[in-house]
Amino acid sequence: MTYDQIQVELGCSKSSISLWVRDLPKPVPRTPSEQARLAARKRWEHEGPRREAARQATKDTARREIGTLTERELFLVGVGLYWAEGTKDKPHARRERVIFVNSDPGMIRLFLAWLDLVGVDRGHLRFHVMIHESADVHGAERYWADVVEADVSAFGKTTLKRHNPKTVRKNVDTRYRGCLVIQVRQSAELYRRIEGWWYGIVGAASATEPPNRI
Repeated sequence: MTYDQIQVELGCSKSSISLWVRDLPKPVPRTPSEQARLAARKRWEHEGPRREAARQATKDTARREIGTLTERELFLVGVGLYWAEGTKDKPHARRERVIFVNSDPGMIRLFLAWLDLVGVDRGHLRFHVMIHESADVHGAERYWADVVEADVSAFGKTTLKRHNPKTVRKNVDTRYRGCLVIQVRQSAELYRRIEGWWYGIVGAASATEPPNRI
């Protein structure tokens, strides 16, 4: 430890520290690279919390800028959300079904609110979890059941991804809960409307002048 570190720890003067340690072996001098790493770490210990506070302040300000959503705003957001994250029909694979998969509980709640808005009865929804077999499967099922306010017994069979020990996975902590799959039964007509709504949004955006910056 340096004199400064000892002084902070014990609350004494550096002259006292000097007397106490004068007969101890001197530490091996640090190399320039070690000294640079130590200096960088000290700077980050001071700078890190300040940057994190500034980061969070920006996020809080942006969140307040949203305010409340109108039904039309929620409708447009939901269409874009589905077209970004939902299953889509392809010429080589007809998939006119509404299936939404995501690992973000906020996205799941927003999509459910959108389904309510467009008149989909919750009784037409089917849920199941997709997760690595090495994770807490039952914990994940309970978690997603709470998010969608449904009973775990109403969920379909969980899809387990085989664990490959050679793969270095990042999502291994207790916050990993896999993905939730939301499927709307008998949803071909709704899918066609979503596709039409999406291309209507694209066409409307292409025909308008660039918006003024906020």
